[in-house]
Amino acid sequence: MGALGATGLLGKAGLSEASNGALGNVPTQVADVNQTSPDLTKWIDEVPRPGVLKAEKKKNGKPLYEVEMCEVEQQLHSELPPTTVWGYEGQYPGPTIEAKQGKDVYVKWKNNLPKEHLLPVDTTLHGAAGTPEVRTVTHLHGANVEPESDGGPEAWFTQNFEEVGPTFEKKTYWYANEQPETSLWYHDHALGITRLNVYAGLAGFYFLRGKLERKLDLPKGKYEIPLVFQDRTFNEDGSLFYPTGPEEDTGEPNPNPSVVPEFFGDTSVVNGKAWPKLTVEPRKYRFRTLNGANSRFYNLKLFEYDQETGEIGDPGPTMTQIGSDGGFLKEPVEIQDRLLLGPAFRADLIVDFSDFKGQTLLLHNNAPSPFGGVAGEDPDDVQPLPEVLLIDVKEKNCKRDKSCIPNKLARIPELKPEKAVQERELPLVEGVDEFDRLKLLLGTREHPNGLEWSDPITEDPKLGTTEIWDLINTTVDTHPIHLHLVQFQVLGRRPFDVDQYNADRETGSVGPISDYYTGPLEAPPANQRGWKDTIDADPGFVTKVIAHFGEFKGLFKDFTGEYPWHCHILEHEDHEMMRPYEVLPREDKQNDNGC
Repeated sequence: MGALGATGLLGKAGLSEASNGALGNVPTQVADVNQTSPDLTKWIDEVPRPGVLKAEKKKNGKPLYEVEMCEVEQQLHSELPPTTVWGYEGQYPGPTIEAKQGKDVYVKWKNNLPKEHLLPVDTTLHGAAGTPEVRTVTHLHGANVEPESDGGPEAWFTQNFEEVGPTFEKKTYWYANEQPETSLWYHDHALGITRLNVYAGLAGFYFLRGKLERKLDLPKGKYEIPLVFQDRTFNEDGSLFYPTGPEEDTGEPNPNPSVVPEFFGDTSVVNGKAWPKLTVEPRKYRFRTLNGANSRFYNLKLFEYDQETGEIGDPGPTMTQIGSDGGFLKEPVEIQDRLLLGPAFRADLIVDFSDFKGQTLLLHNNAPSPFGGVAGEDPDDVQPLPEVLLIDVKEKNCKRDKSCIPNKLARIPELKPEKAVQERELPLVEGVDEFDRLKLLLGTREHPNGLEWSDPITEDPKLGTTEIWDLINTTVDTHPIHLHLVQFQVLGRRPFDVDQYNADRETGSVGPISDYYTGPLEAPPANQRGWKDTIDADPGFVTKVIAHFGEFKGLFKDFTGEYPWHCHILEHEDHEMMRPYEVLPREDKQNDNGC
């Protein structure tokens, strides 16, 4: 699966259209997409590059960054009036923080936003009732971090820290940076309004650099470009459009405003610029890519492109992936077809344009939205965004290209399944809320119909142990599942009988997942065989990941406490598809010291 998504997935997985892979009568709802953006000329604005933030202060002898969140006006397209957005340090996306592997830093995230939200707030969602309308808390996605600095959903704070959430503990976060060098990213994570705060602009890159990177002779300087892919819809005046609710369906009337099950914008935005172009030299580039969209998956490939006619030609240069969410891969992976980027996925890529001098290329996306693990098909309800970015290749280089694509990259210690002390069965399920709105949930073997954020903790690994988590997707969507704190490895995906599993859920007779398998375990694609913190759990499959909770082979640090795990479709996360888990202290150390 993954980047090599198989056609015919639904039939293979045992999903039938009639069953919808859900428990009972779950209504089908989509966001109100009657709004369309103004007709903008494509490919006239160059992709901006986020600046690099410098630490101006010290704390305990370590760099201290102070990062302010504020409301600003920013021109997202030359034909649009300035758009009101929220940004870190007054820019969208925020500036890049570059830290060194093994060198800890401090960051004080400061909320200087207005007290009224830029976008429609649904106060029926968890965390949004009886709390300030504008709350923020910044999560460093992918970081191995203490719980007090994780940016958990209820550690929110308002302007000048006047009000704080129930789990707020500190104003200044500490990041240990004891993990492989990689592309992390920071974004808002406030309970019940994450989708709105991120859509308003609260996201940015955090690069962790180290010795290995310096040895690899990769493209650097102006030839290393961060690219965050997002989708937005605009009003005629250039302001951001976000729906006030889903299209009405049968059942109870929706609140107004109301959460929507997913949101897909009609305009490609890269690094905060709508329908942009990127001018490159005919040489190798390193692209640090991030899917920063609320709900949209991207399945990407470069093609030759005729800008005048809009016709797509032959395939363009191949993308070579050298890194994933949590660091470098063992060796480069040449993407033979397309690169799948689910929400929150990162891919560290090298693309060589030397054979395409003077040509125009299109970065093309064929992932339907909503995404169900199958790309390239054209169902009636698809909301596609095929054109992502135009690339103009110059005729000549400014200087000789001395960079290379290494044959070998990183040493990745293997997490061995036989060392796992527990295997948890965790179903992903559909249900409805009190307004008959679609609600996605995460469950357990004992609670196969799902649990909510406020329910008692059910996942409680002990520090220093390894566990396998079986993500059992009974729904029709692919869910990008993210675990805070850890980087995990993907063991593979195994098809199962969804209809029988759901029937047994209805009758309260769910057996072990091994009773429902319909085929063998399928190995992950080569570009998912490194460290991951977010994984695409496809419908009709059990996606098996293995994680170690604590230091492992000289990587990561020991942290205990509570952390979230959730779907990274932000509309799902805000509407209960998120659960807390707790890393417990080690077992009594008496056996270790002989007492």
